[in-house]
Amino acid sequence: MKTILVLNMGMKSIRSIIFDEEGNKLASSSLPIVSLLTEETVTQDPAEWWSKACRVIQETVSDINNIPIDYLTVTSSSSCLICVDKHGNALLPCMMVSDKRAKAESDSIMKLSTFPPVKNRTNLGMDASLLLPKALWVKNHEEQIFEKTSKFLSPNDYLIMKFTGKHVTDYMNAHKWHYDTEKKQYPFEILNELDISTDLLPEVVNPGTCVGTVSPMAATETGLTAKTKVVITTYDAICSFVGSGVLKDGEASDVSGTVTVFRAASQRKRTVNANKIQHLPYYEAGIHIVGGSNNLGGGLIEWVKQCYYQKEMLPYELMEKDAGEAALGASGVIFLPYLLGERAPIWDSNARGVFFGLERMHTRKEMTRAVFESTGFIDLDMITAIEETGIQIGTIRLSGGLARLNLISQIKADITGRQIEVLSEFETTATGAAMMAMYGQGVYASLEEAANQFVKIRMIIHPDQKNYEKYQELYSLYKETYNTLKCLFPKRMSLTEKLYDKRKIRIENL
Repeated sequence: MKTILVLNMGMKSIRSIIFDEEGNKLASSSLPIVSLLTEETVTQDPAEWWSKACRVIQETVSDINNIPIDYLTVTSSSSCLICVDKHGNALLPCMMVSDKRAKAESDSIMKLSTFPPVKNRTNLGMDASLLLPKALWVKNHEEQIFEKTSKFLSPNDYLIMKFTGKHVTDYMNAHKWHYDTEKKQYPFEILNELDISTDLLPEVVNPGTCVGTVSPMAATETGLTAKTKVVITTYDAICSFVGSGVLKDGEASDVSGTVTVFRAASQRKRTVNANKIQHLPYYEAGIHIVGGSNNLGGGLIEWVKQCYYQKEMLPYELMEKDAGEAALGASGVIFLPYLLGERAPIWDSNARGVFFGLERMHTRKEMTRAVFESTGFIDLDMITAIEETGIQIGTIRLSGGLARLNLISQIKADITGRQIEVLSEFETTATGAAMMAMYGQGVYASLEEAANQFVKIRMIIHPDQKNYEKYQELYSLYKETYNTLKCLFPKRMSLTEKLYDKRKIRIENL
């Protein structure tokens, strides 16, 4: 019986989960990760990742009485940038995906004559969250750091380096550099114009590739053995999609942890609007993945908890009770969920959260209900963009921490008008990484075989047709509210830059 340890580095915690090849979870452990936030920046400390990775791995290995681990893989957020020196030391805190300081660099890259053909080849637009602008920001604003940088790495790559000493990534993570997955090359024409050497970027391999074994030093620090094979998979959004078992046309997955990852499967390549969503091939599995990730999904609920329910004994239960007692439509309150700006499908780093329609009669019940409903509007935004490609979405598979709240699952069904299948395993990022790694190593003959072992449906939720019709009108107002305020967000940002005191906010549960 083969075993695999998945190290899942999320936005708010780092988790070690051990599975066997039948999909059984043998052990798990997690620790919180600290994020530092300012108006523009979101950072984490890579040294903290490794320290806590060692602790959670030690605990899970101990929990299974030191049964040998055959495989190890790492998954984490994409579009996060770490600068390391020739010794592998991080030179700056990691610029996380929702870090917005590279807005000017993003704008300048979009103006390059070399950008449009790269955009067309990669089906990827340009945004401050992506890696080219972040690397250019380091070059422009941290000249000494740039000169000392030996490699630019993503969190997956950094942790793989800590285990093996190698600088490698997969083609899906590399895509965030505008890597061409068909031609298998980085965007050298843009990199040349920016004077950023391709030598600074990691080697690209296929998901499922074994890149070595755990080094003796890493084995000592983690409790693993030097016989454990280290297998590349990919970033969390794609792993969670695979872990949902979505493999056929018309199936989609909503994985809402800190962010919402909404993607659909296609048996063929689709032409997408790169200003809205993304298309990624998973060549080894013979499928195409269409959709994207936003900036906050479950993170919205954490924010509500911190604002209004922090002192409650059972905050999530009370939030669900309050939202359930509020009327559909939150008695006229609409919430724009853009607390950290937004990625797919509107790509507006200036946007911010808004409660629209507050009256004297409103309480935290209506405000909580409005936030709950915004998670369904997020899904409907994604569905609308995906269906522009010709994919018709029928069923949505739901997982992630947000799927624990049944009211939100029902709201999503009612707003989207789609059947919702809630999965038994909320940790689909970890299960997807395990499936990809063991499929790549020949443990399974196909992803379908892997899905049969790992993916189980806990509950099916059907939409209420009357509620669906009411929500269509509310969604129209939700969109109109954003479109009306869109021109004000940059003005607000400009004013905020003059007034903001630059304090950093320490958050353990983003």
